[in-house]
Amino acid sequence: MDMHSAGIKMNSKVEEKFSDFYRKWMGQLEDFLQLLLVVSREHSHSQAAEDMVNKLTAHHKQYYTFKWAAAHEDVLAFFTPVWLSRLENAHLWVTGWKPSLVFRLVESAAMTEEQVKKIEALRVKIKMEEERVEREMERQQVAVADRKMVELVRQEQLAEKNGGAAEVSGLVEVAVRGMLAGLERVMKMADCVRLKTLKGMLDVLTPIQCVDLLAAKSMLQIQMRKMGEKRDKSLLLL
Repeated sequence: MDMHSAGIKMNSKVEEKFSDFYRKWMGQLEDFLQLLLVVSREHSHSQAAEDMVNKLTAHHKQYYTFKWAAAHEDVLAFFTPVWLSRLENAHLWVTGWKPSLVFRLVESAAMTEEQVKKIEALRVKIKMEEERVEREMERQQVAVADRKMVELVRQEQLAEKNGGAAEVSGLVEVAVRGMLAGLERVMKMADCVRLKTLKGMLDVLTPIQCVDLLAAKSMLQIQMRKMGEKRDKSLLLL
């Protein structure tokens, strides 16, 4: 669903602020990726690997802290983000990456039997949590198209003609505020599943396996961004 179809005016300041933050954040991610690859290639000792994992974890926490603060001002911006390419937007799952896809990045890793069992148990748990988020998202979508909301807007239009729009406008504002709070809640639910997935996997893997996972995830994110930007530029030239 295109959340902008709800007819809410975008806050361009939030878009501009987050676009600038995201560009810098992705630049830092590219720098971190180079360091991750060095640690992975040289099979560095566990301390070096742990240090890199801690830096990447802090980098991701910074992203979600900034995202949640910005989304509180304008949550709709995160459902159709202008800072992402068309390709990146096409792969979004409730404003971010789909947690279950990350499990594919460790399929070729040499894990112990115990690690395999723990990862599989985590996969099942995360799949259930994804489904819970999707059900909540569907509930929010239904709420946006709810007949009461449509009726309120219709009443407002009629009241404006009769010079009594103030009371109805207040009702519409309350309804819209409730819808936005619902979208913010479901976005945070999805982000928490993402964070839970990463933490769960990092807890099971060895430090060097964690480095390889974070390198693979970062590389995928960076490559998709570059490919998406390239496609968007070529479309502009047509």
